[in-house]
Amino acid sequence: MALSAGTPIDAVPGLDRERQPQAPAGLSGRERFKHYIQKVGSGEHTSRGLSRAEAHDALALMLRDEATPAQIGAFLIAHRIRRPEPQELAGMLDLYRELGPCLSSATPAVCFGMPFDGRTRTAPLYPLTALTLAAAGLPVVLQGGARMPVKYGVTAMELFSSLGLVLQGLPLEAVQRGLDSQRLALIHLPDHFPLADRLTPIRDDLGKRPPVASLELLWTAHRSPHLLVSGFVHPPTESRAWKALELAGETAVITVKGLEGSTDLPISRACITAKARGGTGERVILHPRDLGCYGVDELWQDLDSWREQALAALGGQGPLATALTWNAGAYLWFAGVSASLEEGLSRTRQLVQTGAVLGQLREMIAWRAAAG
Repeated sequence: MALSAGTPIDAVPGLDRERQPQAPAGLSGRERFKHYIQKVGSGEHTSRGLSRAEAHDALALMLRDEATPAQIGAFLIAHRIRRPEPQELAGMLDLYRELGPCLSSATPAVCFGMPFDGRTRTAPLYPLTALTLAAAGLPVVLQGGARMPVKYGVTAMELFSSLGLVLQGLPLEAVQRGLDSQRLALIHLPDHFPLADRLTPIRDDLGKRPPVASLELLWTAHRSPHLLVSGFVHPPTESRAWKALELAGETAVITVKGLEGSTDLPISRACITAKARGGTGERVILHPRDLGCYGVDELWQDLDSWREQALAALGGQGPLATALTWNAGAYLWFAGVSASLEEGLSRTRQLVQTGAVLGQLREMIAWRAAAG
């Protein structure tokens, strides 16, 4: 069942209707939220997970300022310590789908979910991968925000801007038109989902990633058929993602142990990925060495250095070229555009060598200038 904004909570597949919010009826939002803190923060032996509906309600109270900052901080830390359960993540996803922006595409898209707090150690590849997939005719949806705690790493918006493609400040209607015509969209929380962005100051005060950061790896604004690619660092995070996404009705999912928890596939080691089905994952290990793509994962320096490396890679040169071939080729295969990984790598090399990827960037820059 494909979900859309406004889907009633009792119509969501997988909802356990016998575990509706258990707080006594008639309580204010603040009192209801206190009940949720008591459930998740009671200690190792007595704390309990929220139901899907309770998690939905708890996040709604946080975003709508019906819970106090002290309550929100207590809940997020307690929830982080005990770890969010799959039905809790599914309930939070329900709310993001109801309140957040919506995009669609005429053909299936690839939607990337990665940490919103950015990158600080390794050079990002996903903007270049996205441009390559778009040049191959595959719609791509990315999302993120401004510099965000706890890492305050470089953001997607900054990376694209360094290439001359300024995607900030576009209304959602323009983003949809860009997806229709250019096959690439970037959802920016401050522009398109300011309600969710309101938790950023509290995240800064906490100094640790809250459960909402796990939610951001699983959510996409895209509502028509798509392949959802979700990054992870720790295996328990991956297994929770499989189950949560099954509850949320996502049927085409790839999880990736990427660079810094992103969806960027490394070239310095074997790539650990999985195809998620039925709440479990079918492990897929990719070996760059076997296919001529082994190399060093380039370190992050600064935006100016990255821009030079990125433009060189889009022309098939420089230290990011091999990693771009590996990533775009793998995702063309995962998305079913190429029949094999080898074919995906070959298609990527062709797109780069013919100038199609640089052409995609130029076309998008021209489209953005016309969009005003």
